[in-house]
Amino acid sequence: QVQLVESGGGLVQAGGSLSVSCAASGRTISNYAVGWFRQAPGKEREFVAVISSGGGGTSYADSVKGRFTISRNMAKNTAYLQMNSLKPEDTAVYYCAAGVRYSTRQREYDFWGQGTQVTVSS
Repeated sequence: QVQLVESGGGLVQAGGSLSVSCAASGRTISNYAVGWFRQAPGKEREFVAVISSGGGGTSYADSVKGRFTISRNMAKNTAYLQMNSLKPEDTAVYYCAAGVRYSTRQREYDFWGQGTQVTVSS
């Protein structure tokens, strides 16, 4: 089993930056793709970004492209989401997930973290 724990969320002003982390334990996630998803109040959870198992492939939702960067550190068994130029509409609970397939679809992911709150004030 893989346990995922997100951290680094918080409150930031619009235009600011924040980095969230996803630390894995129980098993290495080096063979897993890692995705970030988010859920805003009253909305469904949506795809944000994904990085391939080797780290060479990434994909982003159009709404965050050019502002967010996903990365991973194999030695630390951790993935990251660097968020720049944050907007109030980025406010959400951010979840990381690990899965065998490189995918933007939530159903492809086997392991999920508990989420971390990111709030962007205007």
